[in-house]
Order: sequence, then C-alpha cells, then structure tokens
Amino acid sequence: IIGRCVLAVLPSLFLLKRLPFCHSHQLSHSYCLHQDMIRLVCADIRVNSWYGFALVLLIVVLDPLLVVLSYAVILRSIFSTATWTERLRALNNCLSHFLAVLVLYVPMIGVSMTHRFAKHASPLVHVVLANIYLLAPPVMNPIIYSVKTKQIRQRIFHLLFWRKVQ
Repeated sequence: IIGRCVLAVLPSLFLLKRLPFCHSHQLSHSYCLHQDMIRLVCADIRVNSWYGFALVLLIVVLDPLLVVLSYAVILRSIFSTATWTERLRALNNCLSHFLAVLVLYVPMIGVSMTHRFAKHASPLVHVVLANIYLLAPPVMNPIIYSVKTKQIRQRIFHLLFWRKVQ
C-alpha cells in the first residue's frame, strides 16, 4: 500500500518541479491537484497529462481488480468454514468495507473525469466535486461503520419513527 501511494504521488511531484509556472497562481481547488497544477504551466505538458491519465486508468482498473480479488478470497474462506450466523456477520462487515471503498473511489473518479473531459464546465462544478472528494470519505466512514451497531440503528429508527408519529 505504501509503495503504491509513493509510486502514485512522487512522479507527479518531480514532473511538476521541472515545469515553469507562468499563469495565475490561483488554483481552482482547496488543495493541490495534479490536473489543476498543470493548467498553470506555460510549457509542454504532454508528459504530465499522459502520466495523469495513465495513473487514473491504473487506479480505475487495478484498484477495483485488487479489491474484487481480495473480497473473492475473503468470501471463499467465509463460505467454506463458517456457520450461517458467522457468514451473515462477515458479509455485513464486507458490505461496510465495500461502501467505504465506493465512498472513496466514486468522487475520485468524478474529479478526474471532470478535469479530463469537462474542462469548460463551471468552476463551481470543479470546486464542489473536489471538496466532495476531499470531505466525503472521512465524513461518511464513521456513518457507514456505526450504522452497523445495534444501539445506533435502534436510536436512528426511534428518531425517524418518533417524528412520523408526531
């Protein structure tokens, strides 16, 4: 995991470091995104652009493949040894993990595809998608994992049901 992250981030830093920046130094996001940074460059950015595109393809293809393979191994071991109660509990955990993965990757793919194919979209679209990508996973992960807790589920159900009665 650490090697994958280093290989995904370091080349873009070195590719950006060699380029001259001559346009406005104002980014359209609240953080430095490679696709946003290369728009500020006044030199040939083909290498950076192709690197970014290859990285997105690698993330879109390789990460889901590895996730599916790991879940296949997990599910095979669950269904071969456990009782039905343990299987349901394990599947419940797998569902939470799968939702957490989706909450991370769907906004990431949205931001990347918007930068690639919707360059002339409103700047608001880019900012909103980037902030969703930045904020959605840490906000949604506690919700995804806590809804599994029986007491929290009962309290949410009570709050929802109690408001409908009044």
